[in-house]
Amino acid sequence: MTYGSETWSLTMGLIRRLRVTQRAMERAMLGVSLRDRIRNVEIRRRTKVTDIAQRVAKLQWQWAGHIVRRKDGRWGPKVLEWQPRTGKRSVGRPPTMWTDDIKRVAGSRWIQAAQNRGTWNSLEKTYVQQWTSIG
Repeated sequence: MTYGSETWSLTMGLIRRLRVTQRAMERAMLGVSLRDRIRNVEIRRRTKVTDIAQRVAKLQWQWAGHIVRRKDGRWGPKVLEWQPRTGKRSVGRPPTMWTDDIKRVAGSRWIQAAQNRGTWNSLEKTYVQQWTSIG
């Protein structure tokens, strides 16, 4: 379910859909129907499965740090700093980018912060927590 999730732009809609799917899978694991009216917290207690939002956020944070620390000349770190030259901007709010949430936690100089693993790992809990507290 989390294949490729490191590169997703996390949105509230995406998190909601992932959680709904996860709850359906957990109910199937337990053989519980929606008609049984068992609360989600009880199902989660029985299955002992990690919340999908936490898992995806953690994977994304670790992947971002891994990509930024690469020094082998691949295109990954270069793409993170790329700014498109399109001329006119489209109407409305710009789409959420992959790095927007990371910048919100680690600051605009997040690429430099990721070079220090200790600092980066200490910020991970804050990043994961922002997606856990939602919904």
